[in-house]
Amino acid sequence: MKKTKNIYKIISLILVVFLIILSVVIISMINGKHNKLQETDKGLLAKQYENISLEIYHFHGTNQCVSCIAIGDLAEKTLNTYFKKELDSGKIKFAHINGELEENRDLVLKYGATGSSLWIGTYLDTEFHKEENIRVWYKINNEQDYMTYFKTELEKRLIGDFS
Repeated sequence: MKKTKNIYKIISLILVVFLIILSVVIISMINGKHNKLQETDKGLLAKQYENISLEIYHFHGTNQCVSCIAIGDLAEKTLNTYFKKELDSGKIKFAHINGELEENRDLVLKYGATGSSLWIGTYLDTEFHKEENIRVWYKINNEQDYMTYFKTELEKRLIGDFS
């Protein structure tokens, strides 16, 4: 009787170990397929649009604080460092916009800017998406962190990725 109990314990232990190994293998396979799907999705996304262009606007008031100036200056530096070709070709447009001036009223209304802010407008063929990037405010004390972050965001927008 004792031998039978020991055999059941051994079989149970082997079965548990087998199920654990099987679970790990299945999870690994699922993750691998998920990663391949994400790569495929990005590839499809990049081919989904024929024409993608960006407008980046630094909206500000007539009197700017140091942080407000830094937001615009670092955005401009990022663009000139990493996206010079796109700026020159017109694929990316950048400007500092004084939102208090009447001549900029239509642009302020188009974007919904209410104060000092950094906005990205993405044109995907005939679609238009606008977004205020508020994360840059948390990065103004570290130029390289700001530039790396903003560069990554713009690269994603250039393929139509809004994640």
